[in-house]
Amino acid sequence: MKKSVARAPKIKLHRAPVRITHWLNLPIMCGMFMSGWGIYNASPLFGFTFPAALTLGGWLGGSIAWHLAVMWALAANALLYVVWGLLSGHFRRDFLPVTPRSVLTDVKLALTLRLEHQLGRYNAVQKAFYLFALLCGLLLILSGLSMWKPVQLQYLVALFGGFDRARYVHFFAMSGIGIFVVVHVAMVLMVPSTFLPMITGHLSAHARRGLRETNDD
Repeated sequence: MKKSVARAPKIKLHRAPVRITHWLNLPIMCGMFMSGWGIYNASPLFGFTFPAALTLGGWLGGSIAWHLAVMWALAANALLYVVWGLLSGHFRRDFLPVTPRSVLTDVKLALTLRLEHQLGRYNAVQKAFYLFALLCGLLLILSGLSMWKPVQLQYLVALFGGFDRARYVHFFAMSGIGIFVVVHVAMVLMVPSTFLPMITGHLSAHARRGLRETNDD
């Protein structure tokens, strides 16, 4: 008789809307960054430009066309994530509460290599960083709209202090998202066990136990 092998129970980590919007963001953000850099190169704000190989569109008009086209995909994906996040309680459950004191405490633990990483639970630093990314996203949208329709949305342009200042806000908000992406990828490389659950949505109990033992070491 064949012995039945008991399967290790799986632990639910990421729901489908989180995974879908997360992976859709990969090509969308690449398109937004590359076309945005092409637009920036046509009229640089600072004393540098981005390499042409990292831009999309080939020229100003082409970069603008790509930026506006990909913008609608970004808007749809962001709307899906935000609406689901609010209705499901994802934002309230996973990103809140967070306080300056809790962030400072976890920063100290991280600097002394004593901060535990628990899959499925965000520490205060992670919560603050995700909220920072959401804030940057909001600034990107508002400043982008003010530059896209400066006459129709002149009140929004005025809120930023004029068209030129809106460009600076847009650039720094984009940089904030870029920093978030770099840190996010670095953390995945440091804790590779976080990668597969973002595809499958689950983590086996054995894998979680192994991660816990690694943290304890």
